[in-house]
Amino acid sequence: MRAILQRVSSCSVSVDGEEISRIGRGLLVFLGVSRDDSLNDVEFIVKKTADLRVFDDREGKMNLSLRDVGGEIMLVSQFTLYADTRKGKRPAYTQAAHHEHGKELYEAASKAFYEAGFPPATGAFGAHMAVKLENDGPVTILLES
Repeated sequence: MRAILQRVSSCSVSVDGEEISRIGRGLLVFLGVSRDDSLNDVEFIVKKTADLRVFDDREGKMNLSLRDVGGEIMLVSQFTLYADTRKGKRPAYTQAAHHEHGKELYEAASKAFYEAGFPPATGAFGAHMAVKLENDGPVTILLES
């Protein structure tokens, strides 16, 4: 499982021109699920995301977690995190999870964030989305289980 975390001041997701979710200060989590991922990978990503110290303390050092700052989560599925670009000019997605497996683990991640105290705003799994964000820092972190 791969996740791109972006520290944001705000973020919104729209589908077909209609906004479906929005957050303020927090983390935008682009979540990629591989065909070999399981609930153990979900657990790792959710715990690491909640506890990762990527927010500034009073001295400007990244010492605070999402929990410490009372931040929010925006969870967006992104199978393209498993793009293989080593050959040719068009990415291959053979390592990405099939639709059903990807959706199952995406929904499990949403539930796990909720249970961890971070009810996530979400994108629409499998939909074409417009994601607007104000990156804070910028701070962008790659997590891999």
